Amino acid sequence: MPGPRRTPQARTATVTRTERITPHMIRVWLTGDELAGFGAGEFSDHYVKLCFPQAGVEYPEPLDMGAVRQTMPRELWPRVRTYTVRSWNPETLELAIDFVHHGDEGIAGPWADAARPGDTLTMLGPGGGYLPDPAAGWHLLIGDESALPAIGASLERIPLGAQARVFIEVSGPEEEQKLATDSLAEIVWIHRGEAVVGEKLLEAVRAAVPAFPAGELQAFVHGEATFVKEFRRLLKVELGVPMERLSISGYWRRGTDEDGWQSSKAEWNRRVEEEEAAVVAG
Repeated sequence: MPGPRRTPQARTATVTRTERITPHMIRVWLTGDELAGFGAGEFSDHYVKLCFPQAGVEYPEPLDMGAVRQTMPRELWPRVRTYTVRSWNPETLELAIDFVHHGDEGIAGPWADAARPGDTLTMLGPGGGYLPDPAAGWHLLIGDESALPAIGASLERIPLGAQARVFIEVSGPEEEQKLATDSLAEIVWIHRGEAVVGEKLLEAVRAAVPAFPAGELQAFVHGEATFVKEFRRLLKVELGVPMERLSISGYWRRGTDEDGWQSSKAEWNRRVEEEEAAVVAG
C-alpha cells in the first residue's frame, strides 16, 4: 500500500534582476540561501512549481504546502504554476526562469513583468525527466513558446557535433531568440500569426519528415496539448518511434488554465492512448 503523498520542499528565492528576452518573454534571475542543494542539473527539462499567494490569505511562514493542503480549503491554497528551469548555477546559487507575458493575462506572466530586485518567489521542486542521449543517432526538438526554455536548455546539452532538428513555433519573427549549442542543429522558426497554435508547426514538421536524418532519433515534443497529441501520433504510430525515445506531453491546453489542465490531464492522456490503440488496431 503506497504511503502518504510527499510534498516537495518549498524554497523561497529573491529576484536579483530581470531581462526582456523578446517582447513577450521575460527572464527572471533569482538567488538565495534556500536554493542550496536545489538539485537541478540531472535533466535539461527541470521544472519548478511556483506558488503565488492569494491576496488577503494568511499562510504559514515559511510556506509549508503540506500543511496548507491539510488545514486550508482548496479555494484558499496558493495558485501554483509550472515553469521550466532555464539555467541553474549551483556554485553561485543563481536560477533563471523564463516567463511568457501577454499583458494582464494569467498569474505568472504579470508577476514577472512587475518583478523587481528584492521581490521573493516560493517554489517547489525541481522535477524533470529528459536529457539528450549522447548515444542517439540524432535529436528532434519541437515546441511552442511554453517549451522554448526547455528546448534552449536542451540544445546546450546536446553533444558537440551531434545532429539535431529543431522546430519552434512563436507568434512572429520578433519572438525568435538566439539559442546556443555545440550541436549541428538546424533550427526552424515557425511564425504563427493568426493561425491556431500548433497548426503551422505540424505542417512544417510533416513537410520535413522525408528529409529527416538516418539513425535512431530521440525526440522532445512539448507545448499545447492538442498539437502535442498530433505529434505523438505522427512519431509513435506513423513513424514507429518507441515511447522510450520520446519525451512528449502537453504543457498546457487551449481554453483552460493550469488548474483545469492538471485536473484533466490524466483523463486526456488516457483518451489519447485509446485513440492510438484504435488506429494501430485498424
